[in-house]
Amino acid sequence: MVVTVVSDVLGKSNNGVTIAAWNLIRYLQGHGHEVRVVCPDEERKGEPGFYVVPLRSFGPLNPVFKANGVRLAAPDQEILKEAIDGADAVHIMLPFKLGKAAAKYADSQRIPVTAGFHMMAENVTAHIGLKNFRLMNREIYKYIHGFYKYCFAIHYPTRYLRLIYEDVAGPTNGYVISNGVNSCFHPIEVKRSRQFEGKYVIVFTGRYSKEKSHGVLIDGVNQSKYRDKIQLVFAGAGPRRDEIERYSERLPVKPVFRFFSREELVKLLNMADLYVHPAEIEAEGISCLEALSSGLVPIISDSPRSATKEYAIDEKNLFRYNDPADLAAKIDWWLEHPEERAERGREYVAYAADRFDQDACMAAMEGMIEDAVHHIVRHAAKAR
Repeated sequence: MVVTVVSDVLGKSNNGVTIAAWNLIRYLQGHGHEVRVVCPDEERKGEPGFYVVPLRSFGPLNPVFKANGVRLAAPDQEILKEAIDGADAVHIMLPFKLGKAAAKYADSQRIPVTAGFHMMAENVTAHIGLKNFRLMNREIYKYIHGFYKYCFAIHYPTRYLRLIYEDVAGPTNGYVISNGVNSCFHPIEVKRSRQFEGKYVIVFTGRYSKEKSHGVLIDGVNQSKYRDKIQLVFAGAGPRRDEIERYSERLPVKPVFRFFSREELVKLLNMADLYVHPAEIEAEGISCLEALSSGLVPIISDSPRSATKEYAIDEKNLFRYNDPADLAAKIDWWLEHPEERAERGREYVAYAADRFDQDACMAAMEGMIEDAVHHIVRHAAKAR
């Protein structure tokens, strides 16, 4: 197949959409498909197979979006035409202006469109301080329906996302497929680094943004009876780093803040004691899946706006959202029960292997796109 992948973001792999896009692109290329990529990544300009569009301006809101690290693409009809003409299918990562223009053009050429549902409304409203405005969140889902109506199929990384959208839009031709976990995330023997000696290491991997709720984790550790021995590691990058670092100054042990390469992250997860995922808003939580695939026991927020809570094996892997005292109690229990922690880690390795193997997930994505192509072929044959 010739597949055009359209993504508003495709730079550094520090967010879920970029990682999901690259996973699909590389898998399709590795299985003999030609992949054309539409994105605003200037560094890709001139590379074969890449079609670079400009960044979108939001006028007076530009400072707000820049402060939150948000960059979206603007459509260029000539570039889209070049990238889409002759393709067998178009897969679109996000339902914004670029994606909608690509979907409308592909539809006009009778080229099947599939799209990912990677964005919750709160991912938008959180940037403008309105994440709890339910009416606005619902209106956003109604608005993006103007994009998804062009799609033969919708890829939902979690069942939770499908339920959210179909509650507003009604039934869809949905495929629930995880974005998957790379096979490098598995238990390995690794020597603990000197900076972590004599400490309990707790990791959270996630973008430094408001909806990830880093402050809840900081407060939870500060209320733990082992606060003097806990080394927090915030593996990530993002616009709120300085703010989170300042907030963490109340802790007796200074947390580690930095972006880890994949190889470094594998080692970190295998030398840590616990993984905490405090995020309030989460579409899938691949970082949590990477941790539990490595045998690291997670403690996950039970936020009603987070899909990640579905990964809890039992209540000891959950804490009450925005409740640092409950988080502290769960942290202390797991630290005080190393044998149960080791056993639960083994359970999680098996749990992840059965559900989140990346190659299996990408094969399912390939199958979804092939279904779309076959549907168009069958439809055209009937029309003749």
